[in-house]
Amino acid sequence: AAASDIAEIGEPEACATLIANSGADIASLSFRRMAERHGHLPLVREALIADARLPADCRHMLLVKLGETLKGSPLVLALMGAARADRVMRDACVKASVTLIEGTRAGEHAALIEHLRLRGDLTASFIIRTVAHGKVDFFGSALVALAQQSEQRVRALLAGGHDVALQALFRSAGLAAVTHGIILCALKIWREVANGKRVAGVQEVSWLMLKELGGQSAEGDLAGLVKSIHLDALRENARGHALAIAAA
Repeated sequence: AAASDIAEIGEPEACATLIANSGADIASLSFRRMAERHGHLPLVREALIADARLPADCRHMLLVKLGETLKGSPLVLALMGAARADRVMRDACVKASVTLIEGTRAGEHAALIEHLRLRGDLTASFIIRTVAHGKVDFFGSALVALAQQSEQRVRALLAGGHDVALQALFRSAGLAAVTHGIILCALKIWREVANGKRVAGVQEVSWLMLKELGGQSAEGDLAGLVKSIHLDALRENARGHALAIAAA
């Protein structure tokens, strides 16, 4: 009761002290209230982020709050202007959200998906990005929520379902027909990776998704999204190689 009272009405310092107490029994709702009330303050935000007990949807909320704080800073506004700062921060939040999924337990997927859905962030482009990155379990949880199908059925279809059955599932989840081909393409590759038949990463998967759309000459929003995913993967891999060379 004391923890929920502090979360609901406590000053930032009291909330930070509560979070720092690893023995305190803090409910998910209390974490959410502290994130909502004081997540824009570095003192509370940093304490929350450092706590392994923090639910994934709260982590996403803090991610957004940090982006909003940075976007509004005088230095960022002077360097970029409001429109570009908004675009850059939104893009950074989307990429960080995909990374956030990696550290999220499957049992927390439903809460995170509902949080993203209510915010309007569970878009087709975000879902395609998660599939390109091989977050197939998260994609499955999103389909369960969006298509109102049983988890068992969705998992079975993702693991070995035929294209027609999968496309019917995608349709019932509200994914436009134009997205089905690239999602199927990515799923087939990640299936082979999971079964040990292939070695592949985001760079190769996104390239093959782009080929599905017609290659580098492909145009439109969908092609632009896949190209950006591929370029990000290229940059990330190049950075990784450079660090490996420097460390050798």
